[in-house]
Amino acid sequence: MGRDGLRHILVVDDDPMVCMAIEIYLQRNNFRVTIAEGGEAGLRALEHEQFDLMIVDIFMPHMRGFESIRIFHERAPVIPLIAMSGYAFANLNSPAPDFLRMALELGAARCLRKPFTPHALLAAINDCLAEHRDIASAARLG
Repeated sequence: MGRDGLRHILVVDDDPMVCMAIEIYLQRNNFRVTIAEGGEAGLRALEHEQFDLMIVDIFMPHMRGFESIRIFHERAPVIPLIAMSGYAFANLNSPAPDFLRMALELGAARCLRKPFTPHALLAAINDCLAEHRDIASAARLG
């Protein structure tokens, strides 16, 4: 929990409209939000602030696909990470790689396929925070 008693969420996406929509929705649901437009800005934020959860886009410029998920998870392995992707394929007849499953294998706790509903976002966040709280409690009881 942040100094203001609110859970602090880092949102990393190169699309300012996606960032703004997520930020407004999460603030209305009593979260403190830091927006990072792109992977480099997100990594800088991670170095300077404490977060309860990260929401990271899989495909951003200057970071090759899953590199962002892997790097964010390596830098902050105890912070739950929700990967999101809106990647679409031009050829609908060819099978699409399962990017969201791959993100889970790289350390994401949950995945969301864009576009997602506000309810789906909030459910994923609450699930991750509850799981993280349970893991932290078990570790303290150890």
